Parts: sequence; C-alpha cells; structure tokens
Amino acid sequence: MHILKTLTLRGPNYWSIRRTKLIVMRLDLEDLTEKYSNTLPGFYDGLVKVLPSLIEHYCSPSRRGGFLERVKEGTLMGHIVEHVALELQELAGMPVGFGRTRETAEPGVFNVVFEYADEQAGRYAGRAAVRLCNSIVQTGTYPPEEIEQDLQDLRELAANAALGPSTESIITEVEARKIPWMPLSARAMVQLGHGAKQKRIQATLTDYSSILGVELACDKEGTKTVLRDAGIPVPRGTVIQYLDELEEAIEDVGGYPIVIKPLDGNHGRGITININDWDKAKEAYTLASDASKTRNTIVERYYKGNDHRILAINGKVVAVAERIPAHVVGNGESTISELIDLTNRDPHRGEGHDNILTKIVLDKTATDILLAQGYTLDSVLAKGDRAYLRATANLSTGGIAIDRTDDIHPENIWIAERVVKTIGLDIAGLDVVTPDISKPLRETNGVIVEVNAAPGFRMHVCPSQGLPRNVGAAVLDMLFPSGESPRIPIVAITGTNGKTTTTRLTAHLFRQTDKVVGYTTTDGIYIGEYLVEKGDTTGPQSAQVILKDPTVEVAVLETARGGILRSGLAFDTCNVGVVLNIAADHLGLGDINTIEQMAQVKSVVAEVASAGGYAVLNADDPLVAAMAEKVKAKVAYFSMSPDNPIVLEHARRGGLAAIYEQGYLSLMEGDWRLRVEEARKIPVTMGGMAPFMIANALAACLTAFAQGVDIEQIRQGLRTFRPSADQTPGRMNLFDLGRTHALIDYAHNPASYEALGGFVRNWQGERLGVVGGPGDRRDEDLILLGELSAKMFDRAIVKEDEDRRGRDRGEVADLILEGMKRVDTNFSCKTILDEREAILAGLESVSEGGLVVILPESVSGAIALIQEKQTAQNNGHREGVISQRATSEV
Repeated sequence: MHILKTLTLRGPNYWSIRRTKLIVMRLDLEDLTEKYSNTLPGFYDGLVKVLPSLIEHYCSPSRRGGFLERVKEGTLMGHIVEHVALELQELAGMPVGFGRTRETAEPGVFNVVFEYADEQAGRYAGRAAVRLCNSIVQTGTYPPEEIEQDLQDLRELAANAALGPSTESIITEVEARKIPWMPLSARAMVQLGHGAKQKRIQATLTDYSSILGVELACDKEGTKTVLRDAGIPVPRGTVIQYLDELEEAIEDVGGYPIVIKPLDGNHGRGITININDWDKAKEAYTLASDASKTRNTIVERYYKGNDHRILAINGKVVAVAERIPAHVVGNGESTISELIDLTNRDPHRGEGHDNILTKIVLDKTATDILLAQGYTLDSVLAKGDRAYLRATANLSTGGIAIDRTDDIHPENIWIAERVVKTIGLDIAGLDVVTPDISKPLRETNGVIVEVNAAPGFRMHVCPSQGLPRNVGAAVLDMLFPSGESPRIPIVAITGTNGKTTTTRLTAHLFRQTDKVVGYTTTDGIYIGEYLVEKGDTTGPQSAQVILKDPTVEVAVLETARGGILRSGLAFDTCNVGVVLNIAADHLGLGDINTIEQMAQVKSVVAEVASAGGYAVLNADDPLVAAMAEKVKAKVAYFSMSPDNPIVLEHARRGGLAAIYEQGYLSLMEGDWRLRVEEARKIPVTMGGMAPFMIANALAACLTAFAQGVDIEQIRQGLRTFRPSADQTPGRMNLFDLGRTHALIDYAHNPASYEALGGFVRNWQGERLGVVGGPGDRRDEDLILLGELSAKMFDRAIVKEDEDRRGRDRGEVADLILEGMKRVDTNFSCKTILDEREAILAGLESVSEGGLVVILPESVSGAIALIQEKQTAQNNGHREGVISQRATSEV
C-alpha cells in the first residue's frame, strides 16, 4: 500500500467541527484491498509485539483492548494505519485520540483521518504507520531500531514546533477562554483575537510593552539610577569598560564582596557573585566582558540573601518565587558526578526551556564553583549536604523555584509595584535579594538587583515546590479587560451559486455602518474600497489575510467547497453562517460524489455559527433547510415564497426570516413584518427580472439585519449596490452596446444555468448564448449544460476553456452539443473552440435588439473584450458626428 495524497486540516472541517487539527491521508491499499487482518499470517502477533500499547485503544467495542479485538477478528488495513498513526504520536508524548477511516468511490482507496498535535509530526506519523504496517505484512515484524528512530524523530519535530514555556502558559489560558489565536510569520509573534480587536504577544512582550520601558530595563545601570532617584533600595554599583578601571570600581562600591556582570546580559550569562579577592575579580571581569555586546560590565556590592523573582503584570504583583541555584543533595553514597546524573534523569528536566526544569550542565563554571566549596566531581556528599553548581539561580542553568506568592510582605509588594510603574513596563520580573521576603526590605538590607522586561513565566507556572500560579490569566485580563471581546463580527457565506454576489452585497450593506469591512471573493481580497490581492481567494489563507488585518472591523468571507476540504475553515466560529443553495456541481472531486455529501461539506459553515449568532438558510432548498437540525446558532430562513411552510412555522415560533412577497423584499419575525425595498428598485435584481439575484439579496439583507445593521442603512445599501463589472465582475454584468446588449455571467453548472434562464427567458429579442463548461465536470453534467442551453437560447455558440482540465480538445464541446441535440435536433448551434473568437462571432451575428449571453472561463478577458467593443463604437459614433458637421458646414 502507498500514500496517494496527504492533506493537513487546521480548522473546522468536513470530518469534524470540534477536532480542527486533522491529517487526511488518501491511502491506496493495492494488494491488501479486501484483505482483512485475520487473513494475514502473523500480522496480529507482529503488531502486538511492536506496539503492545495498542491495548489501550477502545475503538468501536468501547472497551480497553477493543481495537485489538477488531484486528484479531479482521479489519481492513486503512483502519489499522489510522490507529498506528495515533499511537506513534501518543508514544512520542503528543496526546491525540480522534480518527476515522472511510472508503472512497475508487476501489481499494481509503481516506485515513487522524488527529495531530503538531502538523509536521502528524504527517510523519502517517508515513511511519504505513511503513510499519507494510513491514509487518511482509516480514512479520518492524525492527526495534526503526520504531525507536520514528519516535525520536517525532519527539524532535514536536520539540521544534513547541511554543516556549512562557508563551505556552498564555496560550493555555487563551484556549480556556476560547480566544482565537494564530502564530505570525515573523519574530515568533502570536496574534490573539481577530482584526481590529487583536492583540499581539512575543513571549511575554505585548502590544502594551513600552519601548522606552524595555530599553531602560535592558540598561542595568540606567535602571538602578532611576530607581535610586526614586528612593528604592538598589545595590551600590558602577559601570566600567576596561580592566584597569576595575580596582577603582571595587573601592567605589565599598570593597569586597562584589558582583560582576555584563551591562546588557540576560539568563544569568556572564555573572559572578560573592567575589572576595582580586584574582577572582579579574577572571569575573573577563567572563562578563565577553558576555556583553558592548564590552561594558557592572561592578556591584554583593548583598547576602536569597534570590527572589517578583512578577508584576499591569502594575500589580501576581506571583513571587524564590530561586535556588543548580545543586545536588548528598545521599552519603554517590559522588557529585553521579548525583548530577541522577538529578538530570528527572523527567521534569529537559534541554533549554522545553520542560519544567532544565538539566544541569557540567562545565568549567560548575567545577570552579565546586572547588570554591571544597568539592570535586568525585567528592561524596554526606546525606543531606548540598553542593552548588551555579552561583546564579536562573532556571535556565538548572536552578529550581519555590513559590513564595503568599509569603511576600505587603510593603515589598508596594515597592515592587512602584518599581514597574517607575520603569514603565506592562510585564516585569524584579530580581530581589533578601534573606526573608516576608519582611520589609528595609529591615533585611534587601535590594532590587534588576528589573527584567520579557520575564520568564516558567518558575511561576511550574514551580518545583509550592502552588502553580496562573499568570497567563493576568496577561489576558490586561489585554482584554472584562467586557472587551477579542473577536470582530465574522460572516461566512457558502453555497453552490451566488456566493460572490451575496458576499459583495453583504459587505456593501455593512459598509453603510461606516465600519471597515474586509471581504474575500472569487476575484480577490478587499479591505474597504481597495483590492488587496487579485485571484480566487475563497480559502482559509485568504480569510486569514482579513482576520490578521488590524484595520478590519467586520469580516465577510466567501467560503468555497475546496478550501473546506483541503484545509478546513480559517476560524473556529462565526457570527453568521450563510448557506445559499446546494446543487450538483464539483461532484466527483475531492471524494465528494453525491449531492448529499456536498451538503455536508457546505453545512460546516452553518454548524460553526456561534450559539448567540445565526445560521441563515435557504428554506426553498430542502438540503439547506435540513441543516437547521445540526446547528447550535439561532436559525433565520429566507425564501422566494411567502407561503413556504418552513418559514410560516418558523415565524409562528417567533423566528426571523426574509421573504419575497408582492414584488418586495420583506423581513419578518413572529407577527412583525417589514417591507425593506421593492425588488425593481434594487439594481442587483436587474429590475426584478432575475429571481436568483432576489434570493441573494434576501440572504444579504437578512444577514445584515441579524447583525444589527439599521433598516435604513440596509435600504441604502440595496439601492446603491450595482452588478457592474467593477463591483461584481462576472456576476450578471449587462452591457449596452447600442443596437444590442451583452451579458457576462460566471454560470458554470446546471443550477446556475437554470437560475440564469429565469432572467434570459424574459428578454424581448433574440437570445444567443456563448457557452462552455469546466473539463473536470462529469460527462452527464456537461450534457445537461447543453440541454439547459437549448431551452434557454434561440441559438448558441459552443466554446471551450483554455484549461481543459485533463480532457482532449473538443471533448467538452461535443458533450455540450450532444445535450443541445437531445432537446432539439434542429437547434441552431455551432462550435468555435477559442473563447475570444466565439465571443466576437456572437457579438457580430446577434440581431438588433438581441442579447448575447457570454459564460466565460476568463471573466476579465471577456469584460475587456466587451469594453474594447464599446470604446470602438463610441469612437465611431463621434467620428460620424464630426463628419456630419463638416458636411453641413461645406
């Protein structure tokens, strides 16, 4: 068996609304098709030997060992690969559990769907699961070194993708509060919230972090000067750049003991404390100078006491920790070297910041500190004796933390809160040296040693001893005070036909409120009046452009089938989910083979509408109306019939709806009813002659009303939105060419042809169609396009798309012609495969007063061609007028 294609889903999707992080692997079982596991010699025993932990998988029997029972009784290989991929991630420390496997319409090909924690690790797990199962089928086993390598690779992928401990503590609280978040592509920044409501963080720096405060905190000597001037206790110290300044500096601070550290250092690098002689001082100077970007070093008086970190957020102390340098405690038997190995085996210790604690590193600094205490690595400590391996208490060098939040004296809290406001930091870590944090600093000769911008949270979130503190909550309370939402209104619009027009019209209605509206369509991404990016932008990446933009106050997102299937949605929930209609288009693509499956794809948009929002559904479409049973939002229906029984029952229950009655678009809620506007006064409806455009307008005004847009603003928006080539390219663009008219529309499936026919059949004059169809549609769909064309037009020219999508030249045109002849063997039609030539032929041959309906592959190309024609005619008209004037003057 082998993998045909792998998709990574990152949002609500066809397979699950709640499980947004899924791998979809299209797997060809090849020779294993229809071979059940119980018919494969030795497979069960081999699988259990390689992955005995699969006993924990419940599967359909809903009990421990249930999955292995299925394997023993007989199940297909796709199902087994799903469970193996999940288990490999579990063994690598990534808890996952959701999976499902479904056969496609192609014999022997399955969609294997499983959850992931990290997407790179998830894709790797899928490949490894196929390798493992293939190996057991072929050899009866999977080599131990191979599975160990797989697990090691998975752990490394997870570690490389993991957030830092401080960021993770904030994101954990973000997810608990259901705040949307996304990583940004530069400088490890993370966006919290959407659009104009967003905030950004970079570890523990935030939007509110003052550059002046951060720069001052990085200037250790400047910080001490400012604090000293404010009457806050700080160490006596001075800054030097050269070794020959050191001796005088030691005298200036009052003599030994002293501390020497880099002026611009962090994480305890280059710091030496409790220096008591000249030789140590010179050595410490060199260490600090090498660690400083500017070569400047600080010489300070050493103050005895314990190292404490006070964390202040938004001007308030939220956590306190006592930090103890890296050390080992004797047991009376082991050497210090052996004790270090034992300590580093603690599962809570890891490399760098990837775990609660950091492993102790043996280096020259550690051995020098041991020697200063009278120890070597071979020394055996008495039981309970402690040997230090670092002078500073940073967790990043192997130290531990003890929570002291409940012990700090109120006066020390007052001092700390004065400090952070004096320096000007929203989040600050204060390093305090005092023998007892529960007593005022003035009584213990304690001092504020440093003020740190972007302090680490690890010691507070996961202290070695004491209560963990949810400091991430304090950050979010600052960024999003009570009552302030991190979300902007999101309207998601899907359906088979009418999506782009409805999206543009809905955005136009919201713009009447003077808010900045960002929207995505099949022709581009727009913010306000301006085009951000041209192209088919109806997928999640385009939606993220809108949701990341800090100027956008309302998002209106056209949401196509392809994006839902390939990546899922770009958002976890929306305020309004609109489903316009479901028709037989794109069937056979992406393993969606029936109209019912297509309805399930589109229903994702309705299902993610929030409980306080609305699902706006077409009551005239049974597949759409049925979605009401699955949504958690309130339902609002729209219908072209005031007598639609679903709408009448909904209104009886007090529900919201929009209907078309007696030529008017009306809103109703319970017994209340309001006529919004007459259809003939709404340009997008082509004077009320285009029923499908009336339906689109109903959906748009219902959506706006549900989101609180004023009725007068809705009316104004409906009257001022015009289906021009500028506002809605390819959507019912009608051009006056003088003696004839041309209509450009992007209709490309049977349902859109039928909708278009509602307008075309009302045209008084010859109706000529320039028609074609996408090559990736089924034969029967293309034949049906021909049948509909023959019923709609007096005659037709059949052309083909330049991108034939895998078909031979002329094949699509032949199928469409076949459909036309099925309706009327005498139907007037001819084939001109080149689209430009076909359009020109139609424009030249249509009779006066006639309408040429152009259904192009390239909307922009067709519009440009019509506009060229208009320009030429206008120039010809002006030349004729000039010629007539010249003749009369003669």
